[in-house]
Amino acid sequence: MQPDTVRTGTARSGDLDIYYEDMGNPDDPAVLLIMGLGAQLVLWRNEFCQKLIERGRRVIRFDNRDVGLSSKLDGLRIEGSQYPSMIRSALGRRSPAVYTLEDMADDAAAVLDHLDIDRADIVGASMGGMIAQVVAARHAQRTRSLGVIFSSNNQAALPPPDPRALYAVIKGPPADAPRDVIIDNAVRVSRVIGSPAYRAPEAKIRAEAAAGYDRNHYPVGVARQFGAIMGSGSLRHYDHRISAPTVVLHGLADRLMRPAGGRAVANNIDGARLVLFPGMAHDLPEQLWDPIVDQLDLTFSAAAG
Repeated sequence: MQPDTVRTGTARSGDLDIYYEDMGNPDDPAVLLIMGLGAQLVLWRNEFCQKLIERGRRVIRFDNRDVGLSSKLDGLRIEGSQYPSMIRSALGRRSPAVYTLEDMADDAAAVLDHLDIDRADIVGASMGGMIAQVVAARHAQRTRSLGVIFSSNNQAALPPPDPRALYAVIKGPPADAPRDVIIDNAVRVSRVIGSPAYRAPEAKIRAEAAAGYDRNHYPVGVARQFGAIMGSGSLRHYDHRISAPTVVLHGLADRLMRPAGGRAVANNIDGARLVLFPGMAHDLPEQLWDPIVDQLDLTFSAAAG
């Protein structure tokens, strides 16, 4: 189901175009949704967005750089193996990267600028949750509240991802693999990182994967986005600067972004609430949309009050 009112466009961020969709009543308080690694804006499902709209929110979702309908940085790469960067990241240290989470946070701020939105509730999932933390620190005056979903602050010595889950996300089929192979892989990835207590029907996963493929298939951008995560180092110093009301939501069954990541975020942001969902992993199962929106709405209301 598509929300009744959807306005689309592109915001200019430096030399890049950032594609966005703007839904709901423009006079309502704005929520900016930021998705994760290699994920198009459509992973904030229409029905999820509609629930926020029904709570009296204007909802803006956008494609990060290097994914979906936003600009691609074709041909840019850091030479050599990513393994040294992964080791430095585990120690909370920065590494060379084509761009950083700070650059991606500035993209998010550019969307708000383009839409003449002074302040918004900022909500991010996975890598999007990392970007959201940077937005809340670097653009504090634009951040009314913060929601961080199955994410981390990449501080030193956090438990690493399950290798099978990490491999499933960053090692897909070749970029020129046939459409059916890409869709089959999306089903496999969902089974590895998805919520064990809330399995979606395979037909639904396939239909959503096909729609995502047909909208835009650009797997080479994942490596640069992954490089941004590895290259940005620990975000603890940003967390210490966040003053907006914050809720951190995480699944206890998440093997890709361990619950310790969510705890680290909550422990380093003054006054943050941590809400853990049994049986939830690294996705947004439909069965949990209402409690997730409830928790976000509590934080939105705290900021408004």
